[in-house]
Amino acid sequence: MTKITPVILSGGSGTRLWPASRSLYPKQLLPIVSERTMFQETVGRFFRVPGFLSPLVVCNDEHRFIIASQLQALGVIPEALVLEPVGRNTAAAAAVAALILSGRADESLMLIAPSDHVIDDSVAFYDAIRIAAPAAKQGRLVTFGMKPLHPETGYGYIERADPLDGIAGLFSVARFIEKPKRRKAEDLVAKGRCFWNSGMFLFSPGAWLEELSQHAPDVLVGASRALREGSRDLDFFRLDPESFAAIRSVSIDYAVMEHTANAAVVPATIGWSDIGSWSAIWERGEKDAAGNVVSGDVILKDSRRNYIRSDRRLVAALGVDDLIVVETGDAILVCHRGRDQDVKSLVEDLVKSNRREVSHHTRVYRPWGFFETLHIAPGTQVKLIEVYPGAALSLQYHHKRAEHWVVVSGEASVVRGEDHLVLKENESTFIPVGVKHRLENRTDHALRIIEVQAGEYLGEDDIVRLEDRYKR
Repeated sequence: MTKITPVILSGGSGTRLWPASRSLYPKQLLPIVSERTMFQETVGRFFRVPGFLSPLVVCNDEHRFIIASQLQALGVIPEALVLEPVGRNTAAAAAVAALILSGRADESLMLIAPSDHVIDDSVAFYDAIRIAAPAAKQGRLVTFGMKPLHPETGYGYIERADPLDGIAGLFSVARFIEKPKRRKAEDLVAKGRCFWNSGMFLFSPGAWLEELSQHAPDVLVGASRALREGSRDLDFFRLDPESFAAIRSVSIDYAVMEHTANAAVVPATIGWSDIGSWSAIWERGEKDAAGNVVSGDVILKDSRRNYIRSDRRLVAALGVDDLIVVETGDAILVCHRGRDQDVKSLVEDLVKSNRREVSHHTRVYRPWGFFETLHIAPGTQVKLIEVYPGAALSLQYHHKRAEHWVVVSGEASVVRGEDHLVLKENESTFIPVGVKHRLENRTDHALRIIEVQAGEYLGEDDIVRLEDRYKR
């Protein structure tokens, strides 16, 4: 049986699903369409399935501990967990993965699988992979074209040519087509030979590296250098930051697939979506009699075809149609359902304004747990901090702020200067400016504290770490 290594790409930021998706906690790490996150659903699709080996994960350095935690929750030990210092699109990530896998004694095929896709029919997906595998073993670069359900302007398209190699269901590629305008999308669907470009690929590491050397040799050289000069860090492999940052940002399609003579496509109907917009979630959702999809604490009256999501507060809507309303703890999005592809440009404007809501939620995850901002004002910030059992914050101090800690639940082991304290529920301590300190949970239960910060500057970069078990 052909062995296949799933290469899970998890570097995107999911800007079109803002404000739920943020750069430090993007859509693939969220439970958008099920109880598991999209990343976990992707990994789980291949876990303990015959023919598939342990996944090789390529992810953003900022997400490493969240990714590791979500893999651990599934019981999955990855082939490798590779950290990108910056995003450089899919060609570079696939090059790094191919270089790693080509060094294995028993070389497998590699399946490029973005971590933010939904596939409802896994059996049909496995069937499509079985069709693709013989051609991939022969050196073909096989992509999977999704049979279009409607004229979609948010996807690129693939036009097939003639059947290939006598393998039923496999075709050569006539051309790749960029995301079209509405009229062109209608024409492409009517043509009957065009498919949505899923961004999933199956090929051998050797074939990919050979094609890359012909069509994008600069990407291959940069990826090789980043891997060669990278280093191991705990359970991760860090690509060399300078070398990787110098690589041209380009997709697999642009770098190779649009130029190679060895491209092939397997048309498939597998219940696929990249959940690239709020409308995509509305389309998948359970609708009421008026076509509304709601999530959370929502009340509607005389309203039709809306998607309304509330994470925390009550959202009430009266007499509105075809809207998207998404409420989070610190931001609310309101847009027409026909404009949801433009949320990305809205986020770009927020980036230019240096708004923290682009990157952070009020709850920020760390390898030891999380903190959540409850209140912020000039000179004062209040946080809820949860420390996982057996975890500890770094030994650190601050130049510009003091901290008050009050234990809400659990038991805190505290270093404060030369003192070592054990604080129980309702007990507290004060950490003056410049005093070294550490918060640790040595119990089997979660520790929660309220932290009140006071000082002239309260930014997260005012941390001087003296010791850190997570090597940050």
